[in-house]
Amino acid sequence: MKTTIFLAIFLLISQVNFSEEIEKNDKQFVATITGDTSLLNARQAYKINTDLRFLYDRPRLQDAVNNVPNNLVNSLKDIVSTPYYPYSIAALGSSLALMPTDPWTIKQSRTIAENLNMSENHDYKNLGFLKIVPGNVNSAFYFLGNGTTVILIGGGLATYGLINDDYRSLSTSLQLMESLVVTGLFVQPLKRITGRESPFVTEAEGREYSHWTFAPSFKQYGRNTSRYDAMPSGHLTTAMSALVVIAENYPEKNWIKPVGYGLLGLLSFEMMQSKVHWASDYPIALLLGYITGKNIANQRIIREENRITKKKSIQKKIQLTTSSIYDI
Repeated sequence: MKTTIFLAIFLLISQVNFSEEIEKNDKQFVATITGDTSLLNARQAYKINTDLRFLYDRPRLQDAVNNVPNNLVNSLKDIVSTPYYPYSIAALGSSLALMPTDPWTIKQSRTIAENLNMSENHDYKNLGFLKIVPGNVNSAFYFLGNGTTVILIGGGLATYGLINDDYRSLSTSLQLMESLVVTGLFVQPLKRITGRESPFVTEAEGREYSHWTFAPSFKQYGRNTSRYDAMPSGHLTTAMSALVVIAENYPEKNWIKPVGYGLLGLLSFEMMQSKVHWASDYPIALLLGYITGKNIANQRIIREENRITKKKSIQKKIQLTTSSIYDI
């Protein structure tokens, strides 16, 4: 799987670099002939609604690398910032509240899955040299949170962007790659600190509640990862961050959020019925995914409001308010 990820990123990087070089040469040639240097810094605009449009600079690979530290720091700040800290407290509180119910939710999810003839085992078949084709329904749901899924979506957006010279599509594809890196930098330390075992390990040892090993050694963690990596869910963090990135860049596509959150629900259910994660592993994962996705998208999107339309709207509201007062 690691080889697959590195290969996919390498191919995406190669495409972006090749495209950047062609674009750069074309613009330099036109600027030399016409004397119009503004072409060298052109932006593309996308109308979101009558009051708002998004502007995108030409995506550059180095921005994806350079933005990672900023996104990491800004996400850490947001967790304790005024707009988000109530959600951070709620996520922590929800995790604590769900822990006593964890054995029950695992049993109930498995009962539902059995009624639907869903296996708790994951099975994947080869596509060429890549083992990425789900062999059953629950494996397909589980694959939604796999980093390879994000890479495939990013690769599709990159291909579309290169063919159509679409800055938004290219930018979104790079943002998705950033989301994989940033969420990994958040999730892995937390997993290694909390050291919570997966439900199937707990069940195999005849217990109902999970065992926690605070900060297991690197050797312990590497030798038997499933004993220590349940909290928080990396799959759910990855999927949530990717969904937020896509939804933030394409807010006019009304179907993205309902479809995306529906798929997140299926992923969450699958990981409980297959005894990979406890329900209490989810709230913090969702919080981290949301905050990182928002930061990554906000770093790239330039928002431009239609001030004339907005001013007219405000004036109209004032007139209506004044009319109401006089009617009274």
